[in-house]
Amino acid sequence: MIGYTTLGTNDLPRATAFYDQLFAVIGIQRLMTFDRGYAWGRSMDQPGFGLLTPFDGQPATVGNGVMIALAADSEEKVRALHAKALELGGQDEGAPGPRGGGFYAGYFRDLDGNKLNAFCMKPE
Repeated sequence: MIGYTTLGTNDLPRATAFYDQLFAVIGIQRLMTFDRGYAWGRSMDQPGFGLLTPFDGQPATVGNGVMIALAADSEEKVRALHAKALELGGQDEGAPGPRGGGFYAGYFRDLDGNKLNAFCMKPE
C-alpha cells in the first residue's frame, strides 16, 4: 500500500550523510536525486524513502505522532540499525527488543528529530 515516504530536513548535507550510512547497514542505496533532496530504496518497484527540504521554503518540523518504520529481516539487523542511528547522532526512543505478537523493534530519532523504528516480525 505504501509507495514511498518523505521526511523534511533543515540541513540536507548532514541528514543525507546520516541516511547514507544508516541505510548501508541494510543494503539500501540512493536511487534518485532531486533539486531539494534524495530518495533511497532497494529498487524503483519497491517502497522508497525520500528526504527533502520543504517545498514551501519554510523550516522542516517534526510531526507529532508521525513515525516511519524500516523493515529489517532479522533481530540482528534491527539492533544494528538502532546502534548505527545512535552512533551517527540520533536519539534513542526505545531500545531494540520484543514488543509482543512476534514484533521486534527499536526506536530512534534522526538528526532533525523525526521518529523512526527498525523492526522485524518473528513467528511465535
